[in-house]
Amino acid sequence: MKTTQTTPNILYEDAHLLVCCKSPGIPVQTRKINTPDLESILLTYLTSKGEPPYLAVIHRLDQPVEGILVFAKTREAAKELNAQVQNGKMEKYYLAAVSGILKEKESRLENELIKDAKTNTSRVTRQKTPQSKKAVLEYRVLKEAEDRSLLEIHLLTGRHHQIRVQMAYAGHPLLGDTKYNPRTGSEKEWQYIALCAYKLIFTHPKTKKKMEFQVKPSGNFPIV
Repeated sequence: MKTTQTTPNILYEDAHLLVCCKSPGIPVQTRKINTPDLESILLTYLTSKGEPPYLAVIHRLDQPVEGILVFAKTREAAKELNAQVQNGKMEKYYLAAVSGILKEKESRLENELIKDAKTNTSRVTRQKTPQSKKAVLEYRVLKEAEDRSLLEIHLLTGRHHQIRVQMAYAGHPLLGDTKYNPRTGSEKEWQYIALCAYKLIFTHPKTKKKMEFQVKPSGNFPIV
């Protein structure tokens, strides 16, 4: 299902950066003609205010995933925010609804992932290879209902489809995930992947103050 978001949901903005909530179904960036993406929507927004149309993408979310993103409005801010990402200083928390009841209610997952560009998927490899990248996340169970669980996930590395791949490999794929959950076909109630980047913490690139933002999942996100 496609989204037609044309007005950005801005949570915070100043001369240095912009924080917004991406709707599920819209890409952060795309090369497809006549397909809206969040970057172009935000550039149009800045231009409409008479501001210089400079916007740097600092991090991304998969197209079906909703949640918080920060963009830089100056090159100086982009350099500082990118450094925080590279040094693990930008903290990203997700809410995820997964299949099954987890035996370990709080744990850390570490895997080696390999990306397949042809299929736009990633997979876990048991042994480290020159092509693999280490993926690390921490989770804790917030709620359980029948055969599904709601998790808070602290993402410690930012690999391609990381949460989706690691949770599927652990035997608890995300609800609504058509790539990694074989049961998705029977879960008609989920319009998008049950994954939301609900909390983001970083240091302001200019003032050096701690910035923290939080949102609630939209739509029919399960067992929140």
